[in-house]
Amino acid sequence: MTAPTEAVRERVLDLSADGLPAYLYDLDALRAHASAVRAALPERVELYYAAKANPEPAVLGALAPLVDGFEVASGGELAHVATAVPDRPLAFGGPGKTPAEVTAALAGAAAGGPVPRFHVESAHELRMLAALAARTAPGVRVPVLTRFNLAVAEDALTGGSLTMGGGPSPFGIDPAEADAVLGLLTGGAFPQLEWWGTHAHLVSGLDAGTLASVAREVVRWSTALADGHRVRLREVNVGGGMAVDYARPEVRFDWTAYGTALAALLAEHPGLTLRVEPGRALTAYCGWYATEVLDVKHSHGEDFAVVRGGTHHLRTPATKGHDQPCTVLPVGPWPHPWPRPAAGRGPVTLVGQLCTPKDVLARRVPAAGLRAGDRVVFQMAGAYAWNISHHEFLMHPRPDFHFLGADGSPVAAAPRAAGAG
Repeated sequence: MTAPTEAVRERVLDLSADGLPAYLYDLDALRAHASAVRAALPERVELYYAAKANPEPAVLGALAPLVDGFEVASGGELAHVATAVPDRPLAFGGPGKTPAEVTAALAGAAAGGPVPRFHVESAHELRMLAALAARTAPGVRVPVLTRFNLAVAEDALTGGSLTMGGGPSPFGIDPAEADAVLGLLTGGAFPQLEWWGTHAHLVSGLDAGTLASVAREVVRWSTALADGHRVRLREVNVGGGMAVDYARPEVRFDWTAYGTALAALLAEHPGLTLRVEPGRALTAYCGWYATEVLDVKHSHGEDFAVVRGGTHHLRTPATKGHDQPCTVLPVGPWPHPWPRPAAGRGPVTLVGQLCTPKDVLARRVPAAGLRAGDRVVFQMAGAYAWNISHHEFLMHPRPDFHFLGADGSPVAAAPRAAGAG
């Protein structure tokens, strides 16, 4: 279900106009979804949450008991997650890690905190990690997963929404360098670094069957690499990439089918652990962006509704080129002395307040009779929404954040002042 939950609907209608736009998160819905995902995965599959999708502390806290750890992709994310959910296992990924970031991660481990798994993206990064580990955390064994940019079946690449590998790419290590890189790790050159396995996140937006096929290819390749060097393959991280369909919000990734396929794969590889790192597929469905219609206008045969806020708050539809699914909540009566503009019988395009034609949230929505003052709740706004948006453009007020608890009441509300991060 992606239409507003009853708790969200009631809260949106209860907010004043000055309290909009607002992000609302139903933490119960998030916990229920994450619990179902965890239950669908077999025992030897670790579930890590990719914090980049939505790093709100309340979201991280709700997920903490239900996931095996968190994937971070910068020093800032690492510090933020370590503060929000302390002492939870971390995986440190992402290209272009700086010496300062690596040092900070190692210093935490040297001080007694958890030792992050490092997803190493290049031979240069491997050498940097080894040197910094010897200096910053002597005696600490650092687990390493080498990320490889593997070639996979062409249908997997063309069927996805975002390609990260399989061809020329800044992500991961070229497979032609695999033997040399693994030789550095297993030949005694870097005694503090311990090779645990491989990481390959190649494409996003795949269905369960295709994603499982990609996982099988990655495991096959990784097993051959380890066998060739006569070393143990402990773990293969097959990344995220689970499809989230904004055009069909009622359709969900088939976690049961994916879990069944991974169980069959693991049965062929005793002792191997798989790790998945969903982000969008865990949190997208628990968040909503609520706003108010400011004006309705007719232009060259089409109706447009201008809402408070826009893509500077919810950038996803502009970046992905889709229409954000939404629900209209009629509001009355009209509190102003001037006439209330309303749409006609046809569809309405919902736009924001920005001075650019790209500020479009949803095109040709079936919202006959939509009026100024009505509320619009945009669904599937729980991932890659506020945190990737260009907040400062035109300096409009920032949204408030509301986190709904077990009884539907707000357990936390975080107003965002202009200029805040």
